[in-house]
Amino acid sequence: MSLGSPVVKEYFRSDRLPHIWCPGCGHGVIMRGIAVAIDNLKLDKNKVCIVSGIGCSSRAAGYMDFNTLHTAHGRALAFATGVKLANPELEVIVVTGDGDCTAIGGNHFIHAARRNIDITTILFNNKIYGMTGGQSSPATPQTEKGTTAPYGTVDPDFDICKLATGAGSSYVARSTAYHANQLIKYIEKGIENKGFSLIEAISGCPTYYGRKNKKGSAVDLMNYYKDYALDIKAAEKLPEDKKAGKFLVGEFHNETRPEYVSEYMKLVEKVQKERSENE
Repeated sequence: MSLGSPVVKEYFRSDRLPHIWCPGCGHGVIMRGIAVAIDNLKLDKNKVCIVSGIGCSSRAAGYMDFNTLHTAHGRALAFATGVKLANPELEVIVVTGDGDCTAIGGNHFIHAARRNIDITTILFNNKIYGMTGGQSSPATPQTEKGTTAPYGTVDPDFDICKLATGAGSSYVARSTAYHANQLIKYIEKGIENKGFSLIEAISGCPTYYGRKNKKGSAVDLMNYYKDYALDIKAAEKLPEDKKAGKFLVGEFHNETRPEYVSEYMKLVEKVQKERSENE
């Protein structure tokens, strides 16, 4: 990400750059993708609010030049819900990680999805707790290692897109840091969706996840995403043996249903009208 590029000059706090993510981390690609999506949609940057929790991914809020909140661990969606209710005109975007969102923040995640509140959540999934020392997260694949699972994790990992869909998200998609242009497109569609959107962005962590699980270099991780990502629509036409070892990317769910803030405001107006009629 060049410090002299138009996107960086317009949408980033250049005095905070360069970022502190490890060499080869995919988070910078995803962060840039969010800025490019905002630029493509011609959003007023003063009406965009970026909310983050705690973790490697959540550092993004400090670098991005919008209204930003860097909140408590796992609580980004709770803060974002308050922001959206207080000022529905804001475009609220949450940046979060697999641990931040699906572990300590899991309860907020499922209820934000259930409500279908108009928040776009970009989940940077590096399959591990990167910032705090490489502990296994709810997205660490079963049998793979972390500092809290030196012999391999016994816990099965979440399919985050299925979790989001089952909880009620009206738009759900997955891409990777390698598929940067596809990821931008999904972020744009998530922002345009009037409801809760979840975009899972697979991001390589060569420092902890890669080393502990002998995944090779950052380039090897990127090549893995290139070679083993399989579009969900293409997968529907393939026999099972052709899908073995692959992981799915694409749009998993897209529906229109009532959005939480608009329904809440309708209720407020109804109650106010009834009270005024009874006075």
